[in-house]
Amino acid sequence: MDFQAGILQDGSPMESLEKQLICPICLEMFSKPVVILPCQHNLCRKCANDVFQAANPYWQSRGSLISGGRFRCPSCRHEVLLDRHGVYGLQRNLLVENIIDIYKQECSSRPLKKGEHPMCKEHEDERINIYCVTCEVPTCSMCKVFGAHKDCEVAPLESVFQGQKTELNNCISMLVAGNDRIQTIISQLEDSCQSTEENSEAAKRELCARFDALAALLEEKKAELLQRISQEQADKTAFIQSLICQYKEQLEKSSRLVETAIQAAEETGGAAFLMNAKQLIKTIVEASKGGRLDKIEQGYESMDAFSVSLDHLTEAVHALDFDPAEEDEEYFDGEEEEVEE
Repeated sequence: MDFQAGILQDGSPMESLEKQLICPICLEMFSKPVVILPCQHNLCRKCANDVFQAANPYWQSRGSLISGGRFRCPSCRHEVLLDRHGVYGLQRNLLVENIIDIYKQECSSRPLKKGEHPMCKEHEDERINIYCVTCEVPTCSMCKVFGAHKDCEVAPLESVFQGQKTELNNCISMLVAGNDRIQTIISQLEDSCQSTEENSEAAKRELCARFDALAALLEEKKAELLQRISQEQADKTAFIQSLICQYKEQLEKSSRLVETAIQAAEETGGAAFLMNAKQLIKTIVEASKGGRLDKIEQGYESMDAFSVSLDHLTEAVHALDFDPAEEDEEYFDGEEEEVEE
């Protein structure tokens, strides 16, 4: 506890000390026994038990089969975990109890000042000591006998004080329990938010993996089809090149035969010419008639047979979408059944 801060802010050290000894639940000075929470804040044991019972309505009593429980510190919202003994398992703060004893002894030894007790505004020398039930205001005895409240119903101030304080404590317990429930909902929502982010990242990774596998399959198929086109190209070009070689050989033979025929035609001697002319003419005739070489068909060089239509794949890619989740449908069906029940 920070006593120095309170002493500096207020004129009286005793008033500062009293503020440090106020329970945050009942707003009164700590009543014995005082328990110290794990977060080092203090509570009256009765107030701690009220808060604990409000946060754990099914926890019955010490020695119950139900083990443990939890509640949040009203000062710092730190979660306090208890064992099967409940608040009776918390450690007592003997230092605070001793300070309270010393404070009460000091207060009892001081003379009572006039301003320390509320005084009646109508009768300045009369202390406010009764409660007007009809007007719902505290007043003094003179007001009841001679004043504005002489026809009203009154009650002892202490009894009304204790009743309203108990009601206020119950309201505080309800607020604390409600805050705990809200905190639980917030924690659940935060967990749901984190799970949503994690599930989204997992779905993205799975989607990327599927598209990568599809792209790899398309690349593999493309390589296969390209290989078939390349093979067809190699076969056709090899055949054409072989025909070119054959025609070049025939052209070379025909050129040599032309040279031989020209030389023979230049022969002037009849006997010499006739000795080779007949055979040469026969060879030329046979060369012009025979030795027909292969030819390529019209459109042989075309590659139209290797055209691929991807329209259906394009339509399928455009139609790609997420499948409806059957689990979600079953989940909603289950919710509807629960609502009907």
